[in-house]
Amino acid sequence: MFKNREDAGQQLAKALHHYKDKDVIVLAIPRGGVEVAYYVAEYLKAELSLLITRKLGHPDNPEAAFGAIAEDGSTYIFDYARRRIDKQVIDEVIEEQKAEVERRIEILRNGKSLPDIKDKIVILVDDGIATGATLFASIQLCKNKKAKKIIVAAPVSGEDVINVLEDMVDEVIVLEIPENYFAVSQGYESFYNVPDDEVLAIMNRWYKEHNHQQSGRYTSV
Repeated sequence: MFKNREDAGQQLAKALHHYKDKDVIVLAIPRGGVEVAYYVAEYLKAELSLLITRKLGHPDNPEAAFGAIAEDGSTYIFDYARRRIDKQVIDEVIEEQKAEVERRIEILRNGKSLPDIKDKIVILVDDGIATGATLFASIQLCKNKKAKKIIVAAPVSGEDVINVLEDMVDEVIVLEIPENYFAVSQGYESFYNVPDDEVLAIMNRWYKEHNHQQSGRYTSV
């Protein structure tokens, strides 16, 4: 079990040591994955950015994801959802989340474009993997943008999702695989929903410390 996301990020970074000083870009899945990714990118001396994805939640239970959409429109929908949920409902949820994706790009990335990942090694980082939906959509984005190699890295996940991911990407790094796994929070002593302001503070710290070419403070919400 990890103390918090900082502890998880530092441990995950060491598991990725073979990518240190390579031409790597770390893409964090906001919001929970941002602090974890910060420590990974810092240790690897890699570029850091945010890849915006959103869960597609059923209108009757928004926390139950039936899929996800990435910022380039890459969409992943679980097979059961296509069978059980009306197509019109799916399309309406997708349109709602497209708007939320745009809002988050504006707020969390200051409206900046995703860095060019063509022919680069991409490490997708989240604070844990639940259904895998947001990662599945993110992986499709990376493939669409011609990444050279795609690695998924997370502190905690269930075994079933890892098996699926291993067929989709070049490498999967997960530190803890609990039995009877049902939630990312199982892997943490301290776990909470990360607010936008905390994401902005982390990214401002990153740009300040690394004097990034994409400098310019992120504004708080």
